[in-house]
Amino acid sequence: MRPKPRLRLRPRPPEPSGARRLARRHPGALLALFLCSTGGALAALALPAALGHTVDRLVDGGPVPWAGLLLCAVLTLAETGFDAGAAVLTTSTGARLTAHLRTRTTARVLAAEPRRALAVPTGDLTARLTARTADAATAPVTAAGAVAGVLLPLGAIVGLFVIDPWTAAAFLLGAPLLVALLHTFTRRTADAGADYQRAQSVIAHRLTEALDGADTIRAARTGAREYRRILEPLTTLAAHGRRTWAVYGRAAGQSALLLPLLMLLVLAVGGLRLHAGAIGVGDLVAASRYAALAVGIGSLTGALGALARSRAAARTLDPLLTLDPLPHEGRGPAPGGPGHLELRDVGVVQDGKQDGNQEGKQDGKQDGMQGGEPLLNGEPDRKPLLTGVHLTVPGGTSLAVVGRSGSGKSVFAAVVGRLLDPDTGTVLLDGVPLTAMDPALLRPEIAYAFARPALPGTTVEDTIAFGPWTAGPAAVREGARAARADGFVGLLPYGYATPLTDAPLSGGERQRLGLARAFAHPGRLLILDDALSGLDTVTEHHVRRALDERAGRCTRVIVAHRLSSAARADRVLWLEDGRVRATGPHEELWADPEYRAVFRTETGEAEETAEADEGPGAGADGALPRARTEVEAR
Repeated sequence: MRPKPRLRLRPRPPEPSGARRLARRHPGALLALFLCSTGGALAALALPAALGHTVDRLVDGGPVPWAGLLLCAVLTLAETGFDAGAAVLTTSTGARLTAHLRTRTTARVLAAEPRRALAVPTGDLTARLTARTADAATAPVTAAGAVAGVLLPLGAIVGLFVIDPWTAAAFLLGAPLLVALLHTFTRRTADAGADYQRAQSVIAHRLTEALDGADTIRAARTGAREYRRILEPLTTLAAHGRRTWAVYGRAAGQSALLLPLLMLLVLAVGGLRLHAGAIGVGDLVAASRYAALAVGIGSLTGALGALARSRAAARTLDPLLTLDPLPHEGRGPAPGGPGHLELRDVGVVQDGKQDGNQEGKQDGKQDGMQGGEPLLNGEPDRKPLLTGVHLTVPGGTSLAVVGRSGSGKSVFAAVVGRLLDPDTGTVLLDGVPLTAMDPALLRPEIAYAFARPALPGTTVEDTIAFGPWTAGPAAVREGARAARADGFVGLLPYGYATPLTDAPLSGGERQRLGLARAFAHPGRLLILDDALSGLDTVTEHHVRRALDERAGRCTRVIVAHRLSSAARADRVLWLEDGRVRATGPHEELWADPEYRAVFRTETGEAEETAEADEGPGAGADGALPRARTEVEAR
């Protein structure tokens, strides 16, 4: 008995990636970091005064001021201890915040409609979920630790005023130059860091694109050209990197010139005041120490640079964290429904921000790219993928979806299982609109199998058991037998316990594992999106028998390329250019010569695909290739 999914009545509101929201995750650790930074700064500020007083006692003669020496030692140890604690808290809290931000961003992406979530190119999405989250999560930690960087110079200036206003005035004379230096550094670092991150995203996208199409590149012998295309942005990346280091170098050089001059000026004025008898030797020692702390404002450059990078990274995460989750009314499917499927005037329009909705089409363009930069939002180039689809599929029957490549078959399969929401119209399952159902309650009712299934999990058994609920061993083996996967699984070194990394799988075997996963998670609706294209004739025959055994208990929607798939279905949906050309039994449609022509074209393509799938990495036509391989894990 599968567990009941947790009900969530309303979608979560958008969650910005601001530092304040992150800070609420671990307030205790950040407070401890703040206290350690503050304690270290206060100990550092108290040490010059104690040292100066002790020096005065020594210069005046008399007994050794053991109390003063002990105080100086205690303050030194306190400063060291607080700094060590701040270092540990910075590392541990930063790691926890990074993990939280990655989890939250990934959950937000998976909760959104795939058409929106996958508008970001895969490589860029990977970069945002890894490097960008680490940069963005440093903001609260850096801000809490920066207290010492601000408190030390300000407290040192106050200390200079207490000792002698003239020494403080000497320092403040050059302070505007230091402030201008910090302002310029922060602005230039933010600009350079944002440009560097964009260039990294371009490279990540191109590399992922090439890895996905490795077989095509190898067959076309275009490896050298792809190598140059992937590495071409390195020139831009290197330029931005040199620019970043130039900003750091210029700031360091100017600081190295300005800070000693400020120190020299303070000491010169302090020496003159000592000569005039206005201050003592101890005061001069304390003033020199405070001057060193005051010019330490230059150490803020590191913290300011980190905050600038964090803000730039947070801006790239905001579009992901503000993705709208699938809307719903908290309803569940009708109890005990047979899987009656109804589409009313359903239409889907491609908005031009990804090419995943185009069946079997790779045009070589960079999805979501403009001027070499991945974009989440762009100017739409709208194209109808489905238009005015009216259809009723009785519960427990089978429907074969046929049509030439690009006719909208896989878009249809995605819409009826709510991997996509239609732009117009309504899809109902047993009388309940899909958009009204809580996804947590809907997902267990729909099983999917894809042409190129993702195989999550550590072992073969894990990947078959993976789904809305974890299938038990009996269900895993029953699903494998129905998909005719038990034979080759039994030949693996450890059977179902074989790690996937040790299981060399052909394209057809991967498809059978995907089918086994769908069979192991029975619901009222089973959707096969070109999931039989890599099977040989005998295996396909046995799988179809397993499908027929589910008649009356499960509605089956089969995106079909082969004649046998359409012939065995209770009803055929014939799509052409996103519109319903005809529906009815295969025998009736066969009288139309244009219907027969669809199979003359598609059968040849399917056979070529099946032959290619005997080796690893074979593919199949179909819309939403990224959605099928990435979103099914939801």
